[in-house]
Amino acid sequence: MIVDCAIYRDGHRTDGPEDFSDALGDARAAGGFVWIGLHEPTEHEFDLVSQEFGLHPLAVEDALKAHQRPKLEVYEDSLFAVLKPVAYEPESDAVSTGEVMIFLGDAFVVVVRHGDGSPLKTVRRRLEQEPELLGKGPTSVLYAIADAIVDHYLDVAVELQNDLEELEAEVFSPDRGGSRHTASRIYNFKRQILEFRRATGPLAPPLARLTGNGAFGPGVPFVNDKARPFFRDVSDHLTRVNESVENLDRLVSDILAAHLAQMSVRQNDDMRKISAWAAMAAVPTMIAGVYGMNFDHMPELRWVWSYPSVIALMAALEVLLFRLFKHRGWL
Repeated sequence: MIVDCAIYRDGHRTDGPEDFSDALGDARAAGGFVWIGLHEPTEHEFDLVSQEFGLHPLAVEDALKAHQRPKLEVYEDSLFAVLKPVAYEPESDAVSTGEVMIFLGDAFVVVVRHGDGSPLKTVRRRLEQEPELLGKGPTSVLYAIADAIVDHYLDVAVELQNDLEELEAEVFSPDRGGSRHTASRIYNFKRQILEFRRATGPLAPPLARLTGNGAFGPGVPFVNDKARPFFRDVSDHLTRVNESVENLDRLVSDILAAHLAQMSVRQNDDMRKISAWAAMAAVPTMIAGVYGMNFDHMPELRWVWSYPSVIALMAALEVLLFRLFKHRGWL
């Protein structure tokens, strides 16, 4: 559905026409631009918008189907950008992603949002309070959305860092040393980092193009040259996020390896203990087995001190074995 439609001139909002099909003409006549926001539009709803603004059919298909990687594509009459906002759910310690598609033209911005994990609710309101920035045209909308999404990445990275520290404390706790569910928690955390990386990693080249970095392709039309420094700032923040994601991924891999090593050592300790107790049980069993063979020629059977002597021998051997295994750390 259409969330909002307004025309902006010299950085100030004017109410859009009742029929948005007249919005683009009114915006060009006023020397401003029109900004339309949509949330999970139907194919019929978006057909009306795409026909009015002349959006490329391939970009329209991507905007309707969603599930796209972050990217930046240039068409004849518009610029098409895909960003993936990320939301962190403290209750489940899970990362979820949405999608924001932005169509940028000479006098229009069409923003299509999928999912609920988007920090865009305050972007329009914040921009409307900064007429100097909004006066730079449609480019200011693209910058503000990218800036809001990347800044939210930083918040999510901090939350994941806190979760990682809790997981690390659980694994290396001298009392617990990690429970049997710790491995599954570590694996699930690694999946959250992978989901986060899918949103942040592919966004680096598109932002580099917006900054005017020729190493990542030719320049981008429909982008105000005066906005390049702003996109460089966003790109720097994204670099920090990607470095944090790399560090998180490396640390969680190290924690998983340490946990598996602890489990292996614990299993070896358990096997040693089992072997030690089995050896201690074998000694009296062996002695009792010898005396249970019922041979006729066993002189010690007739001796009055045979029974207490055998019991004392068994006890002495058990004490000796126990002290030996205890000294070697098997018990």
